[in-house]
Amino acid sequence: MLPKKNPKADLSKNSTTYFLIGLVLILFLTWRGIELKTYERDVELDRLSVMNDEDEDIPITEMKMTPPPPPPPPPAAPQVIEVVEDEEEVEETVIESTETDQEEIIEIEEIEVEEEVEDVVVPFAIIENIPVFPGCEKVSKKRQRDCFQEKINKHIRKNFRYPEIAQEMGIQGRVYVSFIIGVDGRVIMVQPRGPDKNLEKEARRIIENLPQMIPGKQRGKAVRVPYSIPITFKLQ
Repeated sequence: MLPKKNPKADLSKNSTTYFLIGLVLILFLTWRGIELKTYERDVELDRLSVMNDEDEDIPITEMKMTPPPPPPPPPAAPQVIEVVEDEEEVEETVIESTETDQEEIIEIEEIEVEEEVEDVVVPFAIIENIPVFPGCEKVSKKRQRDCFQEKINKHIRKNFRYPEIAQEMGIQGRVYVSFIIGVDGRVIMVQPRGPDKNLEKEARRIIENLPQMIPGKQRGKAVRVPYSIPITFKLQ
């Protein structure tokens, strides 16, 4: 009698694949069993109490009656108007006609028109005719600027006085003084700027004592000319 099994059949051919499939299936069932949740079914039914609406007591409320507002006061008695006879005579105002005849001569008063002085400021460096310092009248136009500078420096040296307070305190420095030569040739708007008030005061005094000059002119008209100069205060 021949054996029924095939000698060529290999039983362990797919054993690994079947083992892995079975292992995955067991792990899946185990995980689902762990994740499965159970709930206790303890349900209590609340009791519903129904009250009889017919036995409910309705409170009795008392309504307060508000009194009516008082009547308005009676209107005041009208004032008695006395009629006074107009015995005074009123003068009538006579309005004269403003129309004139052609033959009538109308006198017109002469109206003086004041010429407005233009407040023109022209810098010293570009003005056509610079202000003329006393003593520079006969100097040629080319040397007028040098003459102006020499005369103003001479005036400063002549009128210079060192403030005693500044000497005692040992204060020295340079004061820059700016001013304007007006249309009448006088010095106005003196503004000193320096390290000490006493030095500024002395510089102001020197510049304000400048003599009256011939004003600067631009296109033949007198104009205001700004100018600035430094004054040095130095202790010996």
